[in-house]
Amino acid sequence: MKTALICGISGQDGSYLSKLLLTKGYQVFGGSRDAQMTSFTNLARLGIRNDVQTVSININDFRSVLQTLLKIKPDEVYNLAGQSSVGLSFEQPVETLESISVGTLNLLEAIRFSNLPIKFYNAGSSECFGDVGSLAADENTPFRPRSPYGVAKAAAFWQVANYREAYQLHASTGILFNHESPLRPERFVTQKIVAAACRIAKGSYEVLTLGNIDIARDWGWAPEYVEAMWLMLQQKQVDDYVIATGQTYKLRDFIRIVFESVELDWQNHIRIDPVLFRPTDIAEGHANPTKAHKQLGWSASSNVSDVARLMVKAYMNQTV
Repeated sequence: MKTALICGISGQDGSYLSKLLLTKGYQVFGGSRDAQMTSFTNLARLGIRNDVQTVSININDFRSVLQTLLKIKPDEVYNLAGQSSVGLSFEQPVETLESISVGTLNLLEAIRFSNLPIKFYNAGSSECFGDVGSLAADENTPFRPRSPYGVAKAAAFWQVANYREAYQLHASTGILFNHESPLRPERFVTQKIVAAACRIAKGSYEVLTLGNIDIARDWGWAPEYVEAMWLMLQQKQVDDYVIATGQTYKLRDFIRIVFESVELDWQNHIRIDPVLFRPTDIAEGHANPTKAHKQLGWSASSNVSDVARLMVKAYMNQTV
């Protein structure tokens, strides 16, 4: 039986990854800053709360990380922790940089120091690329991040690459483009849209207020993306991979599909507020996931329409 430690297990990706690893026979440990005070709501929603062993670990504290690794002796460590909102990173840049960059460095250094044969996955982000226009970004596209979140993720990416080359660690970064699910909180725009549309369909008179709806992104289905994470750590040749659908749509397309799913015309229910525009933003995000398809045998099955409808269905069923 393999053992996995997932840092950031209470989030969307950590919860879906836990479920995947449990189906593969893993013993799963979930790390949280204070495991006794964390509700692990997402694990409960997936029906696996009692199947995961939770531990308290602060990845910003090297001693905490090292003690946890030496105690659990995991075969695989998945780093999904850290501040996860691009928008919030403009308000909390220091917390964002420390939780992502310093946390990743502590995990890498603790793995090296422990001398255990641990395979390490790091959650990267398409935000590292910045605004590349219509270019489909791949693993060789230069980074030019346009948010504190993107800057932090870029720093973490290069830390992983450095430790892989300098110390021969089995360490990979998944450069994931946007991936959504019903486990997203409403501070993420996709779930904000889904929740508002469903409430309006049930009789609410609210108006949905949004920022720039002309941004374009590659949106995928989160439960599929965690399989790519696992696949990276099963490879003999260690590498980094872009994970995406390869299809890009504007946010207004996502909005339209969501409202059509509840039989509403979106233009009657939203307003644009320039206050919600970010100081710097990415106009378009395009991805080339060819390498993941060829080397991992992974490709996305769900497109943006599937994602929107699945999120609406889950929200409606949850609130019945």
